Amino acid sequence: MLQQMGKTARLASYQLAQCPTSIKNNSLMVIADLLEQHSASILIANEKDIQAAKEQGLNEAILDRLLLTPERLSSIANDVRKVVSLTDPIGQIIDGSTLENGLKLHRHRVPLGVIGVIYEARPNVTIDIAALCLKTGNAAILRGGKETINTNTSIISVIQKALKQVGLPQTAVQCINNPDRKYIYELLKLDKYIDMIIPRGGASLHKLCREYSTIPVITGGIGVCHIFVDETADFDNALPIIVNAKTQRPSTCNTLETLLVHRNIAEKFLPKLYQVMVDNNVVLHTDQNCYDILKTGNATILPVKNEELRQEWLSKDLNVIIVDSLELAVEHIREYGTGHSESILTRNLLNAEQFVNQVDAAAVYVNASTRFTDGGQFGLGAEVAVSTQKLHARGPMGLEALTTYKWIGYGDDLIRQ
Repeated sequence: MLQQMGKTARLASYQLAQCPTSIKNNSLMVIADLLEQHSASILIANEKDIQAAKEQGLNEAILDRLLLTPERLSSIANDVRKVVSLTDPIGQIIDGSTLENGLKLHRHRVPLGVIGVIYEARPNVTIDIAALCLKTGNAAILRGGKETINTNTSIISVIQKALKQVGLPQTAVQCINNPDRKYIYELLKLDKYIDMIIPRGGASLHKLCREYSTIPVITGGIGVCHIFVDETADFDNALPIIVNAKTQRPSTCNTLETLLVHRNIAEKFLPKLYQVMVDNNVVLHTDQNCYDILKTGNATILPVKNEELRQEWLSKDLNVIIVDSLELAVEHIREYGTGHSESILTRNLLNAEQFVNQVDAAAVYVNASTRFTDGGQFGLGAEVAVSTQKLHARGPMGLEALTTYKWIGYGDDLIRQ
């Protein structure tokens, strides 16, 4: 099954690579329109997945990722339309020069070819990937989790209907609907047809892809994100940022998981932090120093375990650690961070510059929430993933991350001497 899927995807990619921007944009507009026209059937399919997930006892974080609402689906359709407005990178000349021998060399952006994406309970990813791949002339083979099988089947049906309507091959976007995990292993070996694998899920999925894939893998999307509140921070401005980073949507990978507080402000700052966290139903997991300062005996404060410093809570739980200096905050981030998103809250420019220079992450912020690490927020349109590696893409992966380049040389009957 997958061999045939790979062959047809490869053939579709050849056709997509030659498509003018106008046709690709038209396909995206039709997809957006049909998503709205078929929203009722998509939401019915999603309700089946939600009900099955509840029966399996899946946690609230997964249910939130899985859930589609009329508002979310409308927003996703509008995100597709935003991709239409973005500049098509395909065919762009990156740079060029004329050599002494007269050969004119240019680097042109071209599609990667076929993208394989493995993801879990995120039906929005199905649409995001399809939109960005089509815009960049890439075909896509998608393998969603069993939790999204009904939703994904419904969405892919709509996308393929749109492709047929505009005269593009329906095999440009395909989905593996069989939940058997053996198809993941088969997909990871299709190096004859697939050019890049993007896993979107937990650490175990990323590990599996790195170990078994014969295709280049882009890893990321695991966010143990930190905010460091230094001794110069303005409390009134810092607290809303922390609340936003933790509670706006706790199930996302750019959510704050560990708050680092400078010892010099801990006595005054932590009681204020505790109150706003209680107001927002956040449970604090603290070190002993923090617990001794608060001493509430309240069930909303628990002792933090070392393994909790390395995990994504993806819920309204927050680790709070007191550190003696900016240097120790950076050291903590280096030890426990995943290279996703880190932030410092400060009124000291030198501290801000030191933090930015010393913290190694895909996104580093000064006086801002970690929740901004997102393709839409960065002006990239939708995103295929947030890469925490350094080759070939880093951070939110938009259109350019789905391209490569080829050297094109123009000569006047030139031969090499």
